[in-house]
Amino acid sequence: MKSTLFAAAAVAAVASLAVVSAEDVTPSGTPPGGITIKPITSGIATIPTVPTTASDDGRPSSSKPTGTASGSDSASQPTSSGSDTASKTSPGVPSSSNSKSQPSSSSGPSSTSGGVAVVAPGHAAMAAAAVVAAELNRVSPTTTLTTLTTTTTNPQTMADNMEVESPAATTQIDESLYSRQLYVLGHEAMQRMSAANVLIVGLKGLGIEIAKNVCLAGVKSVTIYDPATVELADLSSQFFLTEADVGVRTRAEASLPRLAELNRYVPVSILNGELDAAAISSFRVVVLTDAPVSQQLAINDLARANARGNTAFISATTRGLFALTFCDFGNGFVVSDVTGESPLSGIVSSIENSTDAVVTCLDETRHGLEDGDYVSFTEVEGMTELNGAAPRPIKVLGPYTFSIGDTTGLGTYVRGGIFTQVPQPKTIKFSPLREARLAPEFVYSDFAKFDRPAQILVAFEALDRFVEQNGRLPKPRSEDDATKLVALAHELNGGRAELDDKLVKEIAYGAEGELPPMTAVIGGLIAQEVLKACTGKFHPVLQFFTFDALEALPNNGEGLNEATNAPRGTRYDRQLAVFGQDFMNKIANAREFLVGAGAIGCEMLKVWAMMGLGTGPEGSIAVTDMDTIEKSNLNRQFLFRQPDVGKQKSAVAAAAVENMNPQLRGKITSYQDRVGPDTEAIFNDDFFARLTNVTNALDNVEARKYMDGRCVFARKPLLESGTLGTKGNTQVVIPDLTESYSASSDPPEKEFPMCTVKNFPNQIEHCIQWARKEFDTAFVDAPSSVNMYLTQPDYIEQLVHQGASGEQSLKEVLVGLHSFLVAARPMSFNDCVAWARHQFEENFNNSIQQLLFSFPRDSVTSTGALFWSGPKRAPTAIAYDASNEAHVDYILAAANLHAFSYGLRGNNDREAIRVAAAAVPVTPFVPKTGVKIATNDAELNELRQRGDTSATGTDVDEVERLRTELPAPASLAGFRLIPADFEKDDDTNFHIDYITAAANLRASNYAINNADRHKVKFIAGKIVPAIATTTALVVGLVNIELYKVIAGAKQLEQYKNGFVNLALPFFGFSDPVAPKKGQYFETEFTEWDRFDLEDVTLQQLVDHFQKTLKLDVSMVSCGRTMIYSSWSNRKVVAERLPLKIVDLVEQVSKKPVPAHTRKLVLVVCVTDENDEDVDIPEVHVHIRR
Repeated sequence: MKSTLFAAAAVAAVASLAVVSAEDVTPSGTPPGGITIKPITSGIATIPTVPTTASDDGRPSSSKPTGTASGSDSASQPTSSGSDTASKTSPGVPSSSNSKSQPSSSSGPSSTSGGVAVVAPGHAAMAAAAVVAAELNRVSPTTTLTTLTTTTTNPQTMADNMEVESPAATTQIDESLYSRQLYVLGHEAMQRMSAANVLIVGLKGLGIEIAKNVCLAGVKSVTIYDPATVELADLSSQFFLTEADVGVRTRAEASLPRLAELNRYVPVSILNGELDAAAISSFRVVVLTDAPVSQQLAINDLARANARGNTAFISATTRGLFALTFCDFGNGFVVSDVTGESPLSGIVSSIENSTDAVVTCLDETRHGLEDGDYVSFTEVEGMTELNGAAPRPIKVLGPYTFSIGDTTGLGTYVRGGIFTQVPQPKTIKFSPLREARLAPEFVYSDFAKFDRPAQILVAFEALDRFVEQNGRLPKPRSEDDATKLVALAHELNGGRAELDDKLVKEIAYGAEGELPPMTAVIGGLIAQEVLKACTGKFHPVLQFFTFDALEALPNNGEGLNEATNAPRGTRYDRQLAVFGQDFMNKIANAREFLVGAGAIGCEMLKVWAMMGLGTGPEGSIAVTDMDTIEKSNLNRQFLFRQPDVGKQKSAVAAAAVENMNPQLRGKITSYQDRVGPDTEAIFNDDFFARLTNVTNALDNVEARKYMDGRCVFARKPLLESGTLGTKGNTQVVIPDLTESYSASSDPPEKEFPMCTVKNFPNQIEHCIQWARKEFDTAFVDAPSSVNMYLTQPDYIEQLVHQGASGEQSLKEVLVGLHSFLVAARPMSFNDCVAWARHQFEENFNNSIQQLLFSFPRDSVTSTGALFWSGPKRAPTAIAYDASNEAHVDYILAAANLHAFSYGLRGNNDREAIRVAAAAVPVTPFVPKTGVKIATNDAELNELRQRGDTSATGTDVDEVERLRTELPAPASLAGFRLIPADFEKDDDTNFHIDYITAAANLRASNYAINNADRHKVKFIAGKIVPAIATTTALVVGLVNIELYKVIAGAKQLEQYKNGFVNLALPFFGFSDPVAPKKGQYFETEFTEWDRFDLEDVTLQQLVDHFQKTLKLDVSMVSCGRTMIYSSWSNRKVVAERLPLKIVDLVEQVSKKPVPAHTRKLVLVVCVTDENDEDVDIPEVHVHIRR
């Protein structure tokens, strides 16, 4: 993610939160997560289904519900395929053995394809439902509705039987499924979410996008409502509908089984009846999509009138290239965590005794706090009253200082102390829609369009009035209808906005439209708002949000009219309404290459399938991903299901979207190849030449840079994006217009000093990094070194010549070889336990005693200051205690990993391991004299440069002894060790268990708070937090830019790079950066320019620059091969000048140029007439074979 975009977010975050007035957001004494959530626990009629038939999208799924369900028997015994069943008390919880005793309708049945239910809430005026359905289906309010017939439950019973369930009472979340999302939301928020029931009204493109994201997130249940019959045009953006559903099923009926497949922990139900007070009160959140303002007002009133007072209301509508959303979470909504960022902490160096005491931090790191933040203190000596006291508000005085108020009544500060930022809950007062629409507050999506939100609000109300008067929306590109809408907008405005008639007309022109990228953007945003309402995690939208992508309209709509945009009876009619047939043809004939089929890749393919991308006679899609599907992917990569685990991502994703849009069959090709130099025979120059565009969906910078280079070489547009939790960014790379992806880069990741990690940790992160390195040393590096010693001749001589292997010294490598092959080679698992016991002694006792021997607790520095002060914490050695479970954790994990290395059978018998470890004899440690320990990295480097053997461990005698005692490789023919390649997502392999145990023991040495396994896995595994909401939104933004690429937009300002943070929420857009320019003589050039030459000889190349540009060639290279230099031997130069460039490259490099290569890239160094160096673009030489 680009640092410039993060910087923009930091600057604009304040602006985005400024929409909250002082009286609306106030500090609250309510504890974090102070929202009481009351889940539904009874009254839902359930219909268990068996996933034995294929659904219309080609996946195994439940068939159409056909039975009735009432009472507890049918609900308490759901039919399931396979052994995996879900608990009825909470999603993400394995079913308990006494599940039959649970309330029959607490969350409905569940199976590997999800729980499916149909609900009918009872009696009220059917006219209200008719109005809702009329808008959802765009039919007359008098149209008869087709609904699903079921046996229903009394709505009053449904309400009366509700129980209050504390989130803390729920059991463990399925971390293997939700692992990446847990690092976004946290366990507490996930528990709260798993107790929340959500109703989603309207299941066109926007509604299904929201429902999909909410199901993946893992709420307690999702109930859907849309009694309108499926129309062909719905398939423009509703990815869970098929042509077989058209005119036969309601949107809710058709969507139900496909939604239920997404998450087996989330039962999905149909609300079959009207939206009355009883129905609304059953839900924590009610979401209305594409509903008229009259219905929004009515449902918002019902949510506000809920006796339980906890129904949040959200509405969202997309009309072509415009969107409007509204949130009302009640009068006292508590946000427990506004930003989601990790609390800041730092080491204190001094605290004043004064009425406005100044706290000074160590000058190693800025404190990063802001005025108004709260901090708490620990480990303060002298002024001990601060330790564990209530958090204090601070005022920033400088990058290393802040004040905390009066400390005159406290003790005198002596030394030490750690401050920690304490996030404070905020209580937000929302206004109901009836009030908010008259004095609206907006979260701005684009500050360059500051005047549009109020206009869009008024125009959308005018659209509803237009539908009331005409029974339909304005016709696409109808000037008459647009004029009428302008008049209605002025009539309804009431001074709320300064209306631009042209903008209102654009809204009218595309009002019939429904675009997949727009539904993805708003669907991601609103699904995140649903999660906020369920959890109190992150700041909600307060209260209106508008979004428009008018700049994506090709040529500003020129040439479009009623005829070009009129419906043609196809699945793309609602896109046609916006863009016209000519542009739809361009979309269909586009040729796209998608690199990556993970979370972003799945969403991208889904949007492309709805757009009809690549479905034309000249169109195509290629997708590549070398990875296979894992269980943790299922939470975000929604094209995959449980039976797909272990299969290739690209193949499964391609098949899934072919089923979404059968017109893609034969148009999409899946590859299982990594992009890189080794696959250029597959993705060769001819492959790239055929493409319209390249889209990256990658998770690492190196692959992104490689693809960026290929796109620059082939002069193809590149769409780049990435996510990090609730943050996301997009970047557009357009030949000649913008800089490439590689032209700018983020700063390198912060690394902890080596000496800090090795000897002087002061944070749990230091301990985790140390433990991860210990894992690699003992279970990866050492077995690998043994295997190289046994298989590579002269391996030891190579080490002696190199001096070290990676970060290990020569002696450390030899000690490892000696230990694994001589001193501690195990013959049984008990030997592995003994080895683990000695490792414990060395790591947590002996090394600490040696450190304290070298630097006693009362040591002072050359300046007279205590050595063990500031960031240096004096450690304490740990004596092994068989009754301490943390000690046994380490032995168990280390012994099993050591056994794995030797192919020995492991053992999980904790008590047997406890007994065996306690019986291992351990020699008392005697500290060594003369050992020099570097206290910082600079000192360590200096000692190594001086060749100090004590510091680097290269004692000559010891090294020689170790070498001579090693067995000859020939004596161990066929013997190999098995390196434990680190895998964070396998909970049975002891990798994270070992690192957790080792890190926490290390932390205990230094009196640092321990970390749970979840946090250790996050840090040691370098896990990137991810959530489906951000992914969907970012993909929507990317495809808005894709419209512009396909249209061939030529102006830099037409494109947008974007940054979003859904936690705040914040949107920021900027023009892409133009490419940096170079110049030779009067000619400017960029990285996109090059000299294109035919299959020339070296002489012809030299002559070309001398004769045409008056430049003398001094050197020519191709990759790492230098094929010409003006100072080379004259005979050699004379021999090379007549040769073709391709022949010369092969001759000098002694390697054939691959047959797929069509051009060679040369770097040519030239000088002018004054012998001054001149920068010129690359030279591309075409090869004629």
